[in-house]
Amino acid sequence: MRHYEVRDIMTADPVAVTPATPIKDLADFLVTRRIGALPVVTPLGRVAGVVTEADLLRKEQIRRDPDGQQWRHLSYRDRRAIATAETAGELMSTHPVTVRPTATTAEAARLMDRHQARCLLVVDESGKLLGVVSPRDLLRIFLRPDEEIKAEIIRDVLSGYLGTNPAPVRVDVTDGVARLTGEVERKSVLESLLPAVRSVDGVIDVEGQLRYAFDDTIQMPRPVT
Repeated sequence: MRHYEVRDIMTADPVAVTPATPIKDLADFLVTRRIGALPVVTPLGRVAGVVTEADLLRKEQIRRDPDGQQWRHLSYRDRRAIATAETAGELMSTHPVTVRPTATTAEAARLMDRHQARCLLVVDESGKLLGVVSPRDLLRIFLRPDEEIKAEIIRDVLSGYLGTNPAPVRVDVTDGVARLTGEVERKSVLESLLPAVRSVDGVIDVEGQLRYAFDDTIQMPRPVT
């Protein structure tokens, strides 16, 4: 079964800035493009860092109240550097969370959650920026048409992965919930069927009421010789 990959859902050729981009231009990009983060790249297109809207808001808050309780975890030097930053290079996070385009959307979601990242920067082997993935992008798999999900269950799960005849199995998908009724050829298929359907991208839940035609889990006694 093929799962959606990052390259299927990412925003390709995203808006990016250089380390020399002024703070005012960063704010303009974030507001006018309605995005939450800006990749910072070198002249060769490799990722150098990322600047988020939260970074700009923090800069303004520290500038206004550098001794605020919420900033006590930062050294005076760090607070001053943030408050006086004038370019993307001075404000950016230099260790952005990156992901390869061939990673699955599930892997990307786990990575984003583990690092509490607002976005993932998609890079190739050399670190060159290819795209950006936001939480909203990851939600796209739940917008797959029901008929598309149904066709994948029949083609890739029943016929392909499990190798069973799909004809006696009725598959209905409504709002991402898959319901399977009817009969499978072998009892051993039942154990793997629902987990396999549940792993299909876009499936919210699975319900099954299935019979089997042949119990292949019973070991037949060997003939006495």
